[in-house]
Amino acid sequence: MASDSPQDHDQQYQTLESEILRFVRKPGETISESFLCQRFGLSRTPVRSLLQRLQSNGLIRIEPKRGSLVTKLDLNIINQLIYERFAVETMVLRDYISTCNPTDVERVRFLYYQMKETAEPYFTQRDAFDTSRFLSADLNMHSEWFRRMNLEYLWQRLSSPQSSYTRFCMLDILSGNNVPDVLSEHEQLLHLIENGNAADIEPLLRRHLYGGIRRLGPHIYTSFVDYFEPFGGDDHAAPKET
Repeated sequence: MASDSPQDHDQQYQTLESEILRFVRKPGETISESFLCQRFGLSRTPVRSLLQRLQSNGLIRIEPKRGSLVTKLDLNIINQLIYERFAVETMVLRDYISTCNPTDVERVRFLYYQMKETAEPYFTQRDAFDTSRFLSADLNMHSEWFRRMNLEYLWQRLSSPQSSYTRFCMLDILSGNNVPDVLSEHEQLLHLIENGNAADIEPLLRRHLYGGIRRLGPHIYTSFVDYFEPFGGDDHAAPKET
């Protein structure tokens, strides 16, 4: 049997988490306890601990007699989280623009160019493109106005991994071809900050944060319908860009 140190346990968890977040393991797919025992060289007890940890983070659901199923995305929750972030971030960015100094602007410019650098392989050597690194660079730029306004706790709460929304963002990168859109919108955000233009923040952030809904919307009921929880007869969870 392989060793079962806390470090090994974390590495095994991160492997499974990454596979779920990157849709190597698709929503609704069964994860076999026996297969994981064989794969990691573990007994059932540590494997069950891994599965319970995935369940506590909303990535799988353990069902009696059915096993462990990768959870599906809940579009209603995704819409609500986007709405919350849009409402809060619009106010934070307006306040930031009214108080930022040239050093602050230079910091945002630096973060934008870091993000642009992580995107280069997408256009030149797609196999080398790192989706997680790009998403991290995206979030780093947004985090800057929260940091500058001393609202780090609020940013951590808004950006903390969430089973449905985090995977939706990843699906947008993998299948929605969002990189050109996202880069362009971040460049526009930078220009608004450079010019001290708070008036156009709301429409730009609305377009930016609802971009995944716009790009994936036509495919949610077709190509990816099996990835989502049932939408319901009244269609309250239907994708929308408000």
